[in-house]
Amino acid sequence: MVTLVVPTAVASTGLIGVPIAIGAVAALLFVFVVGYLAMARRIPNAGAFYAYVAHGVGRPAGVGTAWFALATYTCFQLCCYGGLGAMGAPLASRWIGFDVPWFVLAFAAWALVAVLGASEVKVSEKVMVVLVVAETVLILFYSIAIMLGPGFTFNFTALSFGNLWQPTVGILGVLGMTSFAGIEQSSVYIEESKDPRRTIPVATYATVGAIMVVYALASWAQISAAGPNVVEKAAAEGGDLFFNQATAVLGGLALDVGHLLLATGLIAALVAFHNAITRYTFALGREGVLPRLFGRTTLKGAPRNASMAQTGFAFLVLAVYAVAGWDPLVQLFYWGSTAGGLGILLLYAMTSISVIGYFGRYARTETVWQRSIAPGIATVVLVVVATLAFANLDILFGVAPGSGPARIVPIAFLLIFTFGTCWGLVLRRTKPEVYDGIGRGTRSTNTTSGLAAIH
Repeated sequence: MVTLVVPTAVASTGLIGVPIAIGAVAALLFVFVVGYLAMARRIPNAGAFYAYVAHGVGRPAGVGTAWFALATYTCFQLCCYGGLGAMGAPLASRWIGFDVPWFVLAFAAWALVAVLGASEVKVSEKVMVVLVVAETVLILFYSIAIMLGPGFTFNFTALSFGNLWQPTVGILGVLGMTSFAGIEQSSVYIEESKDPRRTIPVATYATVGAIMVVYALASWAQISAAGPNVVEKAAAEGGDLFFNQATAVLGGLALDVGHLLLATGLIAALVAFHNAITRYTFALGREGVLPRLFGRTTLKGAPRNASMAQTGFAFLVLAVYAVAGWDPLVQLFYWGSTAGGLGILLLYAMTSISVIGYFGRYARTETVWQRSIAPGIATVVLVVVATLAFANLDILFGVAPGSGPARIVPIAFLLIFTFGTCWGLVLRRTKPEVYDGIGRGTRSTNTTSGLAAIH
């Protein structure tokens, strides 16, 4: 994702502090996951954010958060289709000998994700591991090659802490958050893991650390190599900036290999976000918040109905973009990833508040650091960054003030959360048995005891 996000973001915003933003967001996430993982141990649920807010703040807000999380992850998933089509189409066209429209590759990836998403989780996990490892190794190799190239000098302005002490820190925070999108998904699989108390924390902390090193290095390398005219070069070369820089050192083959592994990495991201969406839908269906059919699984435990629903929605969106002729790189990839980054920022803030609320009532073996201090720090920082991001949405999306996504995204997010919360209130009046089970996962279908634990 960094090979597409960084040049598109630099071109759209004119800001070059992405590397320091990635480091700052990583530090924040190391604090955030302390409370997040403490909640995961107490409340194992495939709809993590949703369940945590339901326990810590209240059931209606939990339903609103569930709808909000679905919208956020959907933004991330759909943006990957745009990035894959935009970057893969030129490569496919060269190989085949005639122009391949971006949506052809997008729909091919859609078909693959549909098959993997409806399969047992172990199948998609193996595919994701291989693709992610290959992409990560490539990004590291290319970054080192760029830094060893002739005439390369480091741009230390991109690492200046001054980037974090100005109003645009909200923009950089959202851009940095897009690099870490999905790190919280380890807890989504907590019900399917054999040893969640050990594997989930290790996987989460290791993922944050690895992304911080690789993405900060790669973004710093390409911003430095672009020189003083980095904004102009990013605008002119777009997602090819990083690969063109590597090609200058490694030769022409580096461009094709880079495009190929970028495409496979985007497929891995598509599978990951698809799985997160389907498991949220499954959690809501299992508890009756959505139709029960979404809570059904195959004999091997895959939430196939929820997966098919997400597959159908993705098809409709891609069809609209293809027919309308909209730009897949800017209007789907960048706008989608940016909206997703803003959404995940708000989800983290709501979750941190929920951690404080839950452990304020049910503190047991958790330390003060886990139940109060860490989530408190995370809440304050996340709220401040989100506030600054909303104040600069036009710069963030690269549009005129009050136009396009700068106007639509906050309104859409507010409506989604509000309607979800209202639906939770409707359930309280019309289906009290469903309302009582909100956020309780498997317990909501197996027992009616202990319902007073959620307020």
